[in-house]
Amino acid sequence: MSLFQKSKAKTRSAVFLAAALSLSACATSQDVASRSDGINDPYEPQNRKVHAFNKGFDKNVFRPVSQGYGVVPVEMRNTINNFSENLDMPGVAVNSLLQGDLRGTGLATLRFVLNTTIGLGGFFDAADELNIPAHDTNFGETLAVWGVGEGAYIELPFLGPSTQRATAGLVVDFFTNPLTYNTIDGDARIIPPTSKGFAALNDRERFSDSFDSVLYGSADSYSQSRLIYLQNRRFELGQDAGEDIDPFAADPYEDPYAE
Repeated sequence: MSLFQKSKAKTRSAVFLAAALSLSACATSQDVASRSDGINDPYEPQNRKVHAFNKGFDKNVFRPVSQGYGVVPVEMRNTINNFSENLDMPGVAVNSLLQGDLRGTGLATLRFVLNTTIGLGGFFDAADELNIPAHDTNFGETLAVWGVGEGAYIELPFLGPSTQRATAGLVVDFFTNPLTYNTIDGDARIIPPTSKGFAALNDRERFSDSFDSVLYGSADSYSQSRLIYLQNRRFELGQDAGEDIDPFAADPYEDPYAE
């Protein structure tokens, strides 16, 4: 990559970083408008349209392809997952540092070095064999540590449930991870998103029963997926999801948009 290309990449990253931070700053003020049940979803009509699209995509494309991927030997699928997770480690190290988590920074760095070298580029989890604890974080969590509110609930096309803060984190993680297209040249740029895609297929196949139960076994899959996502995300961030979300404030199986 030339100096001019590097300069463009850095400028582009800075622009998206600023945009993402602005979005998250807006999210803080919107937390005040949260409903009494702890769910802030002012864009529900639009979100439901996106959810319907995602559900159709899952039914007609993603679910069938994941079932086909399920015939691939589990050992091979695990190696691809290991490779995908290893590509995330530089970003995990950076976010851990931004959160003031020096232990997490060290763990992510050590796992990346060991798995990239001894683990043959990350296809094998050598760090796990050496009892190095797994560590994961992202810029959405960094924003939470910095005190940025989660903002409104959003459902993203293809990616599914999110919040304004988490969406900002996704953007920043993509454009600031040292192993995204900012530093990879040529055809190799397709490697990170491709490995992510295979990892997502593997998760869809592994947890097929859970996905199907929410998407196709409930009367209102939108409310169910929203509730599960917010509870899990708040729990991951060390918040008490039980105090924030009242699952009995509204019937999660009642579809207000049902004809």
